[in-house]
Amino acid sequence: MPDAPFVARAAAPLTEIIRHVKPDQLDNATPCAEYDVRRLVNHLLFWGPSLEGAGRKETVPPPAGSETELDLTTGDWAAELTAQLERIAATWAEPAAWDGTTHMGGPTELPAALVGGMIVTELVVHAWDLARATGQHPGWDDDLLGYVHDEVVKTAEQGRQMGVYGPEVAVPATAPTLDRILGIVGRDPGWNG
Repeated sequence: MPDAPFVARAAAPLTEIIRHVKPDQLDNATPCAEYDVRRLVNHLLFWGPSLEGAGRKETVPPPAGSETELDLTTGDWAAELTAQLERIAATWAEPAAWDGTTHMGGPTELPAALVGGMIVTELVVHAWDLARATGQHPGWDDDLLGYVHDEVVKTAEQGRQMGVYGPEVAVPATAPTLDRILGIVGRDPGWNG
C-alpha cells in the first residue's frame, strides 16, 4: 500500500522534536489553544496506545480516567513517547493496517485508510505545534505534506464537527503546503506564542 510509509515519515520529525523539549518548556503555550506543551505531550501519550491498536485492528481504549485528569508526563516521558511513536510507525508500516475497518479506542468502526490518514495528520500538526512552542524548526518532505493536505481537505468538515479541527484560518492559495494544512485544521501558520 503506497500510504504505509507515511506514518513513519510523519513520526520521525516529531521524535526529534520530543528529544529536544527542555523541562522548562513544558509550560509554554502551543498553537493548539487547549494545550500547553505538557498537556499536548500528555495528549499524545494518552491516545498513542489507541493509535497503535487501530493499526492492528484491536480496540485499545485510552487509559482509565479522562485525558485532563491524568498526567502521563512524569518520569522519562520523552523516552516513553519516542518508544510509542516507534511502535505506531511499525504497526502502520504494515500494508494490512490500511485495509478494511478499525477502531480508534471506541466501538465505532472507521475505514482503516481514513484512520491512517488521521494519524499522519495528527503527527505532523502536533509536531508543528510542539516545534513552534519550543523554538524548533523541523522539516517535512513535499510528498508527505501533499498527502496530509489531501487528507485534511477530505476530512475538514468532519474534523470540525468532531471538534478535532478548529475554525479554518484563511491562508492564501499560493502559501506553502504546510501553511495551507495548518489553516485548514484551524492553526495560524504565523503563530509565535
